[in-house]
Amino acid sequence: MNLELENLSVKVDNKDILKDFNLKIKPGEIHAIMGPNGVGKSTLSKVIMGYPDYKIVKGDIKVDNKSIKELEITKRAKLGIFLVYQNPVSIEGVRSSEVLKSSYDAVSNEKKSLYEFITNIEDISVELNMNKDMLHREFNVGFSGGERKKNEILWLLMLKPKFIILDELDSGLDVDSLKVVTEALNKYLEENKETSVLIITHYTRILDYLKPKYVHMVKDGTIIKSGDFSLAKLIEKYGYNQSFDIKGDLTCE
Repeated sequence: MNLELENLSVKVDNKDILKDFNLKIKPGEIHAIMGPNGVGKSTLSKVIMGYPDYKIVKGDIKVDNKSIKELEITKRAKLGIFLVYQNPVSIEGVRSSEVLKSSYDAVSNEKKSLYEFITNIEDISVELNMNKDMLHREFNVGFSGGERKKNEILWLLMLKPKFIILDELDSGLDVDSLKVVTEALNKYLEENKETSVLIITHYTRILDYLKPKYVHMVKDGTIIKSGDFSLAKLIEKYGYNQSFDIKGDLTCE
């Protein structure tokens, strides 16, 4: 999927969060957004997904050269946009498999019997080293942070999106779990080469596994520097508040 943000400015509760934000992600590319807390990283993910509380005051969001800024969340999901949440919600009284089946039926063009569906998610749960019993428990209720993130990746692998937003996927994951979920993601991307990824993170450890083509540093709601993976390593070394140059500074066109 080709996704483009054009001069995007966004307000939340009448406060400016994103300001003239420009980014173009081509099919099959992996981009990473890095920056300290409060600079608009998570806002970016929710604006792309279509959360109504995030008001676009200027600019546009385009998918394959068509504006989607007026589309509701469900229609964006049907286009193939998928957000892995930083803090996945829990829902009491509803089994995890039931929530996923409802979402699958809403956005997928494929039709599966309940037996096929359960078999499919059980196979994926094995790949993710998840206890199968989690699928039949209340949705994310009592799950650890790592279990919630694995549940998000299970959804992703079932729904087969074309554009993936990973909002601090590594938060709450130990080293072993991070390796498991990124191996599953890399396998998915290898099989679906046109799928694009936007990684939002504070740290480089997830980037060591997913290998972005471009890294962008965000400050005050806009991108202030773009580069290749070496930019992430410089950020790790010097932090966000240091001035530094990188060889072959890259822009994304």
